[in-house]
Amino acid sequence: MIMKNAFAASVSVVAMLASTASMAQTDLAALYEAAKAEGMLTTIALPHNWCGYGEVIAGFKAKYPGITVNELNPDAGSADELEAVRANKDNTGPQAPDVLDIGLSFGPQAKEEGLLQAYKVSTWDEIPAEAKDEEGFWYGDYYGVLSFLVNTDLVSTVPTSWADLQKPEYANSVALAGDPRASNQAIQGVYGAGLANGGTDAESAANAGLAFFKDLNAKGNFVPVIGKAASVAQGTTPIVVAWDYNVLAWRDGFAGNPAAEVVVPTDSVVAGVYVQAISAYAPHPNAAKLWMEYLYSDEGQLGWLKGYCHPIRFNALAEQGKIPQDLLDALPPAENYAKAVFPSIAEQNAAKAVITGQWDAVVGANVAE
Repeated sequence: MIMKNAFAASVSVVAMLASTASMAQTDLAALYEAAKAEGMLTTIALPHNWCGYGEVIAGFKAKYPGITVNELNPDAGSADELEAVRANKDNTGPQAPDVLDIGLSFGPQAKEEGLLQAYKVSTWDEIPAEAKDEEGFWYGDYYGVLSFLVNTDLVSTVPTSWADLQKPEYANSVALAGDPRASNQAIQGVYGAGLANGGTDAESAANAGLAFFKDLNAKGNFVPVIGKAASVAQGTTPIVVAWDYNVLAWRDGFAGNPAAEVVVPTDSVVAGVYVQAISAYAPHPNAAKLWMEYLYSDEGQLGWLKGYCHPIRFNALAEQGKIPQDLLDALPPAENYAKAVFPSIAEQNAAKAVITGQWDAVVGANVAE
């Protein structure tokens, strides 16, 4: 799998300090009691059809009864999540998120700003070193690649590349699954288009991506709304650029109505890692830690895989023979990922700064719900 190329490296054993110590399995019962006393876990930006989160949340509630899961704004972007933490620093009410699921580049930003608290899960050593903060402030959870979801009831010729999207036959058809001024998924979409159009480094790819969408918008091919499963099904956005795990789940949800196809573009394949973190101001810190323990357990990791996300412990689970064959068989063919590139944090930060800062001036399309 591509994971072996992207993250293969020996993971050193990090000293477990008291403030960031992993919970031993024998301590989980005590953690559960502390979390149950808090009574609630507040999440944000977790759509049920994203990465299998519907079943993951249900699994957590079934395993740990007595903890209410309060779900805030499932359609929020990574920037929105950080703003929710900032806005609720002095608020212990239900609008203050305990945990975050954000794009890789947002992790270091949130740590630097003091928005996160450190915590190392029991399976910490099986998270590749390249995908986690060594102090435990954020850690990779899953990854996917950018793909196109195409409503083939409306689109007769399926685009196979970024370049294809510029063709006149795709007028009023193409949308991003987020606002590129706030959403990591959308930012990476612009970046991916840039890599396919002459970008050789983060800044040039970001600028090439902005130029690509400027042209797409000028031609009338770009639809300035946040693309979702419903907009694809309804024909408002017959083509949406999104992570493969999202569009595969959306396609399955259509059950053939409409007919749809998922395409990994041939001219640029961008892989993206998301990360988990606990708010520094979490009103329910023990519930937040228990949630992390669940997500990084075998059960939680396989729950993500069932939702088409490659969990961060994929290699370890595979080596231990813990991945059911039916889950492996449900994944897209491995060759679809052969060209995948994993932008570093530095590259993502550089691209994000250009794209978020220049979208309005260069593209001039106000992406809305």
